[in-house]
Amino acid sequence: MARGGRLLALFLSGASPLPPPPPSTTTSAQALRRVRHVASALRLPAPLLGREGAQAREAKGRRESWSAHAQWRQSYPRPSKEGGGGWRRRQQQQRQQHDDPQQVNLARSREALAPSLSRLGQVRPAPPHPPPPPGFGLRLLSLGGRRLPLSARARWASPFASVAAAAAATSAAAAASSFSSATFSCRLAAAAAMPEKRPFERLPGEVRPINYGLCLKPDLIDFTFEGKLEAAVEVKQATNQIVMNCADIDIITASYAPEGDEEIHATGFNYQNEDEKVTLSFPSTLQKGMGTLKIDFVGELNDKMKGFYRSKYTTPSGDTRYAAVTQFEATDARRAFPCWDEPAIKATFDISLVVPKERVALSNMNVTDRRPYPDDENLVEVKFARTPVMSTYLVAFVVGEYDFVETRSTDGVLVRVYTPVGKAEQGKFALEVAAKTLPFYKDYFNVPYPLPKIDLIAIADFAAGAMENWGLVTYRETALLIDPKNSCSSSRQWVALVVGHELAHQWFGNLVTMEWWTHLWLNEGFASWIEYLCVDHCFPEYDIWTQFVSADYTRAQELDALDNSHPIEVNVGHPSEVDEIFDAISYSKGASVIRMLHDYVGDEDFRKGMHLYLTKFQHKNAATEDLWESLEQSSGKPIAAVMNTWTKQMGFPLVYVEAEQREDEKVLKLVQKKFCASGPYSGDGNPLWMIPISICTSEDPTHAKMQVLMDKPELTLVLKDVKPEQWVKLNLGTVGFYRTQYSSDMLESLLPAIRDLSLPPVDRLGLQNDLFSLARAGIISTVEVLKVMEAFVNEPNYTVWSDLSCNLGILSTLLSHTDFYEEIQAFVRDIFSPIGEKLGWDPRPGEGHLDALLRGLVLGKLGKAGHKATVEEARRRFKDHVEGKHILSADLRSPVYVTVLKHGDSTTLDTMLKLHKQADMQEEKNRIERVLGAISQPELIQKVLTFALSLSVDGFAIDKMAAEVKAFFESHPAPSAERTIQQCCENILLNAAWLKRDAENLHQYLLQRKASPTAV
Repeated sequence: MARGGRLLALFLSGASPLPPPPPSTTTSAQALRRVRHVASALRLPAPLLGREGAQAREAKGRRESWSAHAQWRQSYPRPSKEGGGGWRRRQQQQRQQHDDPQQVNLARSREALAPSLSRLGQVRPAPPHPPPPPGFGLRLLSLGGRRLPLSARARWASPFASVAAAAAATSAAAAASSFSSATFSCRLAAAAAMPEKRPFERLPGEVRPINYGLCLKPDLIDFTFEGKLEAAVEVKQATNQIVMNCADIDIITASYAPEGDEEIHATGFNYQNEDEKVTLSFPSTLQKGMGTLKIDFVGELNDKMKGFYRSKYTTPSGDTRYAAVTQFEATDARRAFPCWDEPAIKATFDISLVVPKERVALSNMNVTDRRPYPDDENLVEVKFARTPVMSTYLVAFVVGEYDFVETRSTDGVLVRVYTPVGKAEQGKFALEVAAKTLPFYKDYFNVPYPLPKIDLIAIADFAAGAMENWGLVTYRETALLIDPKNSCSSSRQWVALVVGHELAHQWFGNLVTMEWWTHLWLNEGFASWIEYLCVDHCFPEYDIWTQFVSADYTRAQELDALDNSHPIEVNVGHPSEVDEIFDAISYSKGASVIRMLHDYVGDEDFRKGMHLYLTKFQHKNAATEDLWESLEQSSGKPIAAVMNTWTKQMGFPLVYVEAEQREDEKVLKLVQKKFCASGPYSGDGNPLWMIPISICTSEDPTHAKMQVLMDKPELTLVLKDVKPEQWVKLNLGTVGFYRTQYSSDMLESLLPAIRDLSLPPVDRLGLQNDLFSLARAGIISTVEVLKVMEAFVNEPNYTVWSDLSCNLGILSTLLSHTDFYEEIQAFVRDIFSPIGEKLGWDPRPGEGHLDALLRGLVLGKLGKAGHKATVEEARRRFKDHVEGKHILSADLRSPVYVTVLKHGDSTTLDTMLKLHKQADMQEEKNRIERVLGAISQPELIQKVLTFALSLSVDGFAIDKMAAEVKAFFESHPAPSAERTIQQCCENILLNAAWLKRDAENLHQYLLQRKASPTAV
């Protein structure tokens, strides 16, 4: 599944001009999953969920069919039900709530916004029930966290991020005075957010499916569906009951027929709603052997973007329609049909769909038959080929109106990209990427793609960025569609990465699947690494590996340095815990340690090991240890011993290094200790990592002079033939997942290599980022980092500038309510002005992808920092754009929008909201939403928040906020958000300590620099 936004938490509620959302709008698990997976922006304003926009012709003939089916159900003697399953009661309640359009829009807007508020810290959406008390306004912030991972970012700051910063940033005095009380309150809040783990048992092993014969008939008017399941099963142990997963479904009848024997009807259905299971009871014992399980059932096409749900869209003629689509990972196949919904319980699937004859019907496999439905001339039954053995969470089906473009990859696979009607042109870039990607993976793994076709489809309402359903990959529109004229460069890069990620899963995750959710990191971490390998192959001009370091590697390190991180590999019991581990550790740290492993093993042996793993476990399930064993066989290296230190323990090391010159040798002394965001490690014992260390020198900065595995706390190395004037650097390519602290003389020797660019870009980036993180942790002075930043004045690389921009953004937010905020903005202008003047506003002949990204980044940074010439030019260009004199290029819109809003007034905001309303392209809507938060006046911040969530802005004081956290989560536990809450509280305290520790020194340095810049 594709990654989502950087975790910024925003809990907003209270004095609202609109009613609170209906209790059933969103579950905690769904909301958190969206925070962690959604990659692109929200869609506002949210439409109603009613049926009034549906076409009358869609209803013709269907009600009669449903009526007949209902009469048949009523006449059939139904078994008893215990525990009450029934979506009808919930549906009635929801429809009562939907009577208030304002309430529905507010609820949908809250849910949609949550994934995108992602710049400053960790996010949770407003709780689904009960509504918070009046006047409650809780915002969890880390005062300027790292931006989105590349696979979830690819464009500007997330929607309304600056609003959160403006509304939440605290003064130095408030933060310092509140520190001790906030510490206590935040710890209480974290404890309050930690309910006891729910007891859980996996499905019993008496009965197992061999094949699912599944027919579903969705009704796009009543938002219901009926289904028939005819499953070939094996009774492995005599029993008088069958336990399956089932949620939000009403079973009508169930029976079991032993092979060659009479049918036995179930006499009772016991729904265990808490565990989402149903037990079918039979009057006699089911003996060991093969048989057929038949179940008739009905369910709801829900509006929660999980299970089998409805997705609202608008036709080119302006009509409102609905598609029926699926999203099953992790545990929502059970909402579409009764099943054994665990990844290790694999089976084949024969799927058929009964749909309106004018609709497109898609599933995992190719269509084998499409014939009129005998009971209704307006319907057709579409049958699909049998799938390979697969897990339930990878099953998918879609019914709707779509255009498509198609091609065949060089290895003969039919590739289609399905788009909304009239937008087929926007699917061509993704089609190109997919057609290149399939042969690349086939060659890399030496394993062919196992299905005859693959479809990529854009879904209007989709919670995740994308989902890797085998043969039918679903995407939100902004993760798949590219308008050749109006999409920016970062959007193209984003689509390439998401396509690469999801198609990697077709092998790693689908062909070979994790045995249980404990090994989820392997699915996601591997795909998050190899997506970059694929994009680097297809688009080498993107310099994507340098971007990986800024987007994923450093992001993972920031989160993993917290006390409230977790190991990559987490034991999962109840499936509800899965939502909590879909985070930057699963994706970004997982990808980073796989990248380190690949470098340690070498590409050739790594590919051999991957081939061995995929062929050995194809159509089966595997655990992390199985991959390590395959790589050990191919490389002869102690993979398991090395990798267990990275996957089974939390955190990562800081390697301190100092050098001593002895004639033509440098003697290096290395010491490893756990790196902590709160400062030098002082815990019990000393965690140990087996660290692949690579060392380069100024003689050849691109190749390792020495490589060694550091498997003890201290290590002494001798580098021969190294002259005194030569510099030495650890972690060549910033590949090892550790931070480096150099002695002062070693660091001083590296600064000229930054200025003259002899140090490669990825190493310049890594060095700067290590220093910034050491300063945040209080290990070195922040002033020292600013001095090093000045060495980057000649920097040409986009990603290095991007990382500098991010770190200066964090620092600016931290200082935003101090009396020397203008001084830090002047520092930003001084750093960015030379590169801004060099780039200018308009692209030059011969410029490429990275030049476009750099120009947008630099102009936006200068504009927000109040660079006079940039602000004036942005206003001029914006005026011409609005008046239609000269339309802004897609790559310039974000920097222009953010600049004019930052220094604009109510008229500017009104104009921007008008542009949002007029935009017919989702990317443009998202782009505007991402910059609305740049507005700085309090009364206009209020207006933006009203637009986004209809919620009021509260002030921010760290002790008050911590108390609200505690009170809120004592009253409204959010089990799947507990770690997120802890991390937010911890980040608040860390930033308060940082401000208290370094504010005065920073102030003095910036004043000195302002008074005599040449002397600093």
